[in-house]
Amino acid sequence: MKLNTKLTLFNTISKLVIVVFFVLLLPLLINYISLGYTDGKLVEQKDKVLQIVKTLGIGNYITDGESYGSYTLLKEEYISLDEVPADEYLDTIMNERRIVEGDTIEYRILSHTFKADKKNYLLEVGKSVSTLDDTTGPLQKIAFLVLVGMILLTILADQVYSNYVLRPLRQIIKTRLNSSRFPYTDSYNKVRTSTVDFQYLDISIHRMMETITNKFQKEREFISNASHELMTPISILQTKIENMFVEEDIADELKVRLLEMQRILNRLKSITKTLLLISQIENEQFIKQDEVNLSEMLHDVQDEISIRLEQKDVALTIEVPADIVLHKVNKFLLFNLFFNLVNNAIKYNIAGGSINITARKNISGLILNIADTGIGIGEDELPFIFDRFKKLKRALQQESFGLGLPIVKSIADFHGIVIEVTSEKGRGSTFSLIIPDEILK
Repeated sequence: MKLNTKLTLFNTISKLVIVVFFVLLLPLLINYISLGYTDGKLVEQKDKVLQIVKTLGIGNYITDGESYGSYTLLKEEYISLDEVPADEYLDTIMNERRIVEGDTIEYRILSHTFKADKKNYLLEVGKSVSTLDDTTGPLQKIAFLVLVGMILLTILADQVYSNYVLRPLRQIIKTRLNSSRFPYTDSYNKVRTSTVDFQYLDISIHRMMETITNKFQKEREFISNASHELMTPISILQTKIENMFVEEDIADELKVRLLEMQRILNRLKSITKTLLLISQIENEQFIKQDEVNLSEMLHDVQDEISIRLEQKDVALTIEVPADIVLHKVNKFLLFNLFFNLVNNAIKYNIAGGSINITARKNISGLILNIADTGIGIGEDELPFIFDRFKKLKRALQQESFGLGLPIVKSIADFHGIVIEVTSEKGRGSTFSLIIPDEILK
């Protein structure tokens, strides 16, 4: 999961938790706010009545000692004014029931005593509780919708901001890792970001890639130089041994030892040539200007290796359309690639086995399958079959140098060909070459 997705998921979940918590508290909050608002209105009405009494006198409401009462048509609000004993004192707001015209109604009542004309009066201002319930329901809905809207806006804002903040990280991954071709030879273009952590990551990855490239380049130079330097003394030793065979007074026992030395030198020369070839391929010392008919090249490989096929009693069938032509390739290297793959398929095949070469087109290009009925490759060895520095068990059993497949991989990479391998122990292996469409055009 991408970092941006994780951040968005976390923000969404955290806000959903807040929404659930707020929804649970919403009725209590709305009720508290509604009561506070109602109590404030009751206090305002009380103050207005007291102001009128102060200005116009208590007689404006009470005459001849009679009490005063007034309520709305729907009995939702009422005001009452009565004379009470001088020692009675009230200043409260609470819910109480009142009987109005035979109906028992629960009100939110403000009760307040005050002095006027040397008498004590009780003022009651009430508001029906049912009207409070009528307002709290819509308020809760409005508050919930506002909350959901704010949450959605904050999620969108978080998403936009996360994309903005993480954009340099995506650029670093794209330019420094995904789009970089090894060895790393691109010039360093600093990623523009104000985040110090990303700046440090950018320069650190660049320095790491430079270090790896330098080490890899030194390895290439060493292999190339060592291969060149070794060829001369090997050739000189081979010439001297061949000259010694011409002499007549050499004993048979010495001739046997000279033959053993010559075989060792031939093996060393073959290894050196292989390493030199790999070095030349990786250093791109070959040009790609040839046009090759794929079917004809595979049949040329079959002709060249026919003796080995007969010796091992292995049947090779080629089912490749005759009209497939590869453009802008190196014919010498491609021949080596197919030769090595077929040679491997023979080497690790069983007596009386078979090798089938088939081709099929797909969206991205051409898939060439080279399948054999050989001993197969173990799952633990599959990841290392193209590693020139790791010699596998089956190569040891065949007295092989283990450099055939590394050559194949180097040539394939040079041409932009992808190699996929499937294998089952004791059932055989299939090497699939995915040839890009650019080569086929």
